[in-house]
Formats: sequence, structure tokens, C-alpha cells
Amino acid sequence: MQRGAGLYAEHCATCHGAQLEGQPDWQVADESGVLPAPPHDASGHTWHHDDAMLTDYIRRGGQAVLDDMGVPMTSGMPGFGEILTDGDIAAILAFIKSTWPDRIRAIQAERNGG
Repeated sequence: MQRGAGLYAEHCATCHGAQLEGQPDWQVADESGVLPAPPHDASGHTWHHDDAMLTDYIRRGGQAVLDDMGVPMTSGMPGFGEILTDGDIAAILAFIKSTWPDRIRAIQAERNGG
């Protein structure tokens, strides 16, 4: 978990918060139509998605994934595929999940087929 926590602190916390709290008013788009970075704690929606989607989102960036899904939304999330390995991404996701209550972890695990 330490590896994931360190990677999160280095690459994610600037936008998503040191305590996974996200940016204020994360559900309200700014004047350019971009939603602020959401929380990764249980109050956010990270756990609503399976690991494959989350990995792709981190790897390619939000806009590429949203466009592929046909979601008419503007994401400010950059891609980290040139910086983070799939193992790094898995470690970050494991760290994030470790902070969720058991019930939330179970729901998200079902989205992964297990």
C-alpha cells in the first residue's frame, strides 16, 4: 500500500487532494465546462466504475475515455500513460480502494466481476 500511497501523493494529490477529498464543488463545471477533480474517497464516484475503466482513464486521460464512451462531458484529467506503468496504476487504485468502507469495496468488486 505504501507504493500506491507514494505514487498517489506524487501524481494525483495535487488535483484530487492529499486526503482523496477532491476539489470544492467538484460536481459543478467551471466557466469553460470542465468539472473539477472529483474525490476518490467514498463520497465520490470512483467506486462506481470497474478497474478496467479506471485504468484506462488514468492511462489515456479523461477526455479520450469519455469520447470513446460517447459521454458529452469535458474532462480536465490528463493521461499518465507515458509516466505511470500499469503496475503503478494498479498500486494507486489499490491504495485508493484501501480507504473505502467494506461495503463500498464490495460494490466496486462486483463491478469487476467478483
